[in-house]
Amino acid sequence: MSAAPALPEKPKGKRPIGWIVAAAVVVVAIVVALIVGAVRSGGDQGAGAAADRPAKTVTIGVADKSLSYWSTYTELAKQKLNVTVKLTNFSDYSLPNPALKDGQLDINQFQHIQYLADYNVTSDDDLQPIGSTAVYPLPLYATKYDDVAALPRDAKVAIPDDSINQARALLILQAAKLVTLKDGGSPFSTTTDIESSKVDVQPLNASQTANALQQGSVAAAVVNNNYATAAGLPISDAIYQDDPSSASAAPYVNVFAVRKEDKDDKTYLELAKLFQDASVQKVFKKDLPEAVSRDESAASLQDELAEVEKDAKAAGQ
Repeated sequence: MSAAPALPEKPKGKRPIGWIVAAAVVVVAIVVALIVGAVRSGGDQGAGAAADRPAKTVTIGVADKSLSYWSTYTELAKQKLNVTVKLTNFSDYSLPNPALKDGQLDINQFQHIQYLADYNVTSDDDLQPIGSTAVYPLPLYATKYDDVAALPRDAKVAIPDDSINQARALLILQAAKLVTLKDGGSPFSTTTDIESSKVDVQPLNASQTANALQQGSVAAAVVNNNYATAAGLPISDAIYQDDPSSASAAPYVNVFAVRKEDKDDKTYLELAKLFQDASVQKVFKKDLPEAVSRDESAASLQDELAEVEKDAKAAGQ
């Protein structure tokens, strides 16, 4: 039986190479367009969202307007929230709370909870915290002495004369073994509670403590952060300080404060939260490397304030 004749192979058709290349180009173009569109949409989302919001102007009272982080903060407020932030600087701690109460400010940011509690109790006011910034150490500075033990007996030591910072300063002097306080001291101690002292404690307006030290009228001084920065006191001149990261530092968390009727204002809450933005925090840490940033909710800050106010009333403030 003979083999069946082999059929001739079908001629191979030519592939439409030109069509394939053209289709690929179209697909790539579509993909690129989608990616670019998505990127543009994501990049413009913040600016677009801000542009869709009604423009607002908010005045915030501060005590360190010259520091760089406020420039970053105000730029972000405009960019992200469409809010123009106007900063009003105060050199005297006794002024920003009355200015807030009277409506000269919308928000202030200069004080810790302990100070705010004392103000509310003594002024029969009800300002409320809506956001946190940081806890600052309260250092004892000296320009001629390297440590506490080197201070001469009866050396003059300046401390802030406002009731809350004075109490904190006295507790620092006690921890440094320079004074002893009645019943171990409290956040409401005064110079009348000093039972024994190795130094001559001199209460001065908080804004004058750094100046007294630099002019040589005192040997050492407890100086609040803002005034130390303004006076150019380097942290290397601190010979003692409290621990801003300890649990006992909770009452010393610095806050954004508003009038009670504004504590739920959405824009004000957003402005308080904006402080936690990574770009603000980066500059803040360069400006104030000794500060310990804190991100606390408005509710927790208000609870802490209520507790400290209760203690202040019990202490007869």
